[in-house]
Amino acid sequence: MSDMVKKLRERRGQVWEQMKGIADRSTEENRNLTAEEQGQWDVMSEELDKLDERIKAALDTEQRAKDADAAFDRLHGGRGGGPGDGGPGDGKRGSAPAEGDNAELRAWMRGETRSRFFDVRPKGRIDWRSLQQRALTVGTATAGGDTVPTTFYDRLIVHLIQNSAILQSGATVLNTDGGETIQVPKTTAHSTASITPEGGQIPESDPAFGQVELGAYKYGCLIQISRELLDDTGVDLEGYLAMQAGRALGNAFGAHAITGDGTSKPRGLVTDATVGVTGGTGVTGGFTPDDIIDLFFSVIAPYRNSPAARWMMADTSIAAVRKLKDTTGQYLWQPGLQVGVPDTILGKPVLTEPNVAAVGLNAKSVIFGDMAQYFVRLAGGVRFERSDEFAFDTDLVTFRALMRADGALVDLTGAVKTFRGGAS
Repeated sequence: MSDMVKKLRERRGQVWEQMKGIADRSTEENRNLTAEEQGQWDVMSEELDKLDERIKAALDTEQRAKDADAAFDRLHGGRGGGPGDGGPGDGKRGSAPAEGDNAELRAWMRGETRSRFFDVRPKGRIDWRSLQQRALTVGTATAGGDTVPTTFYDRLIVHLIQNSAILQSGATVLNTDGGETIQVPKTTAHSTASITPEGGQIPESDPAFGQVELGAYKYGCLIQISRELLDDTGVDLEGYLAMQAGRALGNAFGAHAITGDGTSKPRGLVTDATVGVTGGTGVTGGFTPDDIIDLFFSVIAPYRNSPAARWMMADTSIAAVRKLKDTTGQYLWQPGLQVGVPDTILGKPVLTEPNVAAVGLNAKSVIFGDMAQYFVRLAGGVRFERSDEFAFDTDLVTFRALMRADGALVDLTGAVKTFRGGAS
């Protein structure tokens, strides 16, 4: 990690301490923030967000430089660096893809093959946990970014995860070859136990199951590249196509994975999640520290303690949570001040998801629970199609990326719960 990133993180910590100071003063004096203090808070909150963006951009830049060096060394027979940086002799796979892995794709992109279609599929089993970790900590070698294979498919999926909070959350991913509908058991109630006297009849209490169908809804996007860009051998065409397709498909699927109603689209997390806490009246749908704490404990311990337990909310809701304290004066929200360590609320990671509703009357603005109970089904790989004729008059080559996916919450017993704003 460079000195610049360290300084940015130090500044992030300083800004947070200043924000706490403003909030602490108002709490000690038993008053709301003054207009001046609110203005200072908003400015520093915005700076905190910008620092996050700069830190991520800096880490991305460092990783790209490292990837380029590794690729250059391989092309020229170099040793690829010393121990720990993924080069030969280190025992790790480098973070840049092998040249041969993408030669066929590059030839197809340039029209050097006759086929109009190109299917990109994973090679063997996908390590989704590693890909999620890479998507969350791109550019962070110490967090495992170096050791994740980066074939073209992996690079595309990493961008897909980066643009879909549900895929970052630890959701269960089912990757199938075909797109036929599959039946997944859906838990609607658990068995219960009770004291039974000697010789007494044990009462029946079977778990209740249903079924949820996971299909394969088709998502598509068009990507156009100039002929000059395709002909330039110095351009990372695979990386560009992976980034553009991953972002577009991730944004489209991510929205439905949160709020989809299941009609010609996936069923969203919010659609099937149970309401854990309803806010009070007269606060325009806002939440209090007690509401957040109650929501946390409304999810029973096995789900609450799951490694996949996460908070999910929009930026405006996160900004509101940053001001909340518990009865001991401790902030519910704590910043992650180390590389690879996420921000937390009550000790659980928090993810930003713009598709979650903002605070409002009757709005489900906060989600918490075991995200592994949300199942994502991906049918095969991503299909690319190439056309030289679609934009013939502008000399642009058009690529169409297609992905088939579905999703649904499979545990309806309260594994994931939401906060809903009061009615008035």
